[in-house]
Amino acid sequence: MDLQPIIYTESATADRPWLASTHGLDTPLTITLDTTLFTQGTHFTPPTLGQPRNVMRAGIPLGRVSATGLYGPWDTDEADGRATFTGVLLADVPFAPGGTRAGGALLWHGVIAAARLPGGLDVSTITASTAQIHFV
Repeated sequence: MDLQPIIYTESATADRPWLASTHGLDTPLTITLDTTLFTQGTHFTPPTLGQPRNVMRAGIPLGRVSATGLYGPWDTDEADGRATFTGVLLADVPFAPGGTRAGGALLWHGVIAAARLPGGLDVSTITASTAQIHFV
């Protein structure tokens, strides 16, 4: 068998129409996402012929799972810790299909246009938060 490495390059432009200010962009937290908690089609796009990995889109509201310290989609109905809003995913995160973990950046401090987040965000449903986010 002859295995040959494949090398490719790509460039991307950040698309974050939900950012209402650059305030807080210099202080994101490095986090680890539990990719098993996210739903294909809702939280990430699956691989395509030209893109061999899943891509989680920036702007997903996040919560932290108490038992593991990993992050998943914020959900007020979850008793695992994710009912506490911790911030939003700052940048797109590519991850391998079948992978269970991915590194990301958490915007926990800043200004966000809630209606422009992917799927929108009803800020009146946030009852517990560790984030210092101002919504406009």
